[in-house]
Amino acid sequence: MIYDDLAGFAAALPPQQSLVGLDLGTATIGVAVSDTFLSIATPLETIKRRKFMQDAARLAEITAERQIGGLVLGLPRNMDGTEGPRCQSTRAFARNLDRIDGFDLPITFWDERLSTVAAERALLEADTSRKRRAEVIDQVAAGYILQGALDRLRVMRGA
Repeated sequence: MIYDDLAGFAAALPPQQSLVGLDLGTATIGVAVSDTFLSIATPLETIKRRKFMQDAARLAEITAERQIGGLVLGLPRNMDGTEGPRCQSTRAFARNLDRIDGFDLPITFWDERLSTVAAERALLEADTSRKRRAEVIDQVAAGYILQGALDRLRVMRGA
């Protein structure tokens, strides 16, 4: 089920299961995972985009292997807060995932404005080579997206 509000998403989450954060690009999907306490996001991998069903199959493998309880997709809003074609594409990806039999995870969105900029800055500060930055930028951006959602969930729980 897709939740536009984080409160509904939080209510639908099973206890003691991790979340996956996704940074959807046109060529790649950055993937990050949380711990079961929903406190720390860790970059996991970058999936090279192919056809939707192949991408979804890899996501299904990740969610099964890691006992994932929900997905947080980065929503690439424009700087003025409006939604453009990339947001429509992200929402369509979520709808398509939600329609797959057996993929019964709650899905929500998190504003990802400047997540890639923050990821790039962090990688530069860590003195990461240009080649390595290109390999991991999407998964690090997914980590920023997921960490933002985790921090908001923690505030909502009053922890």
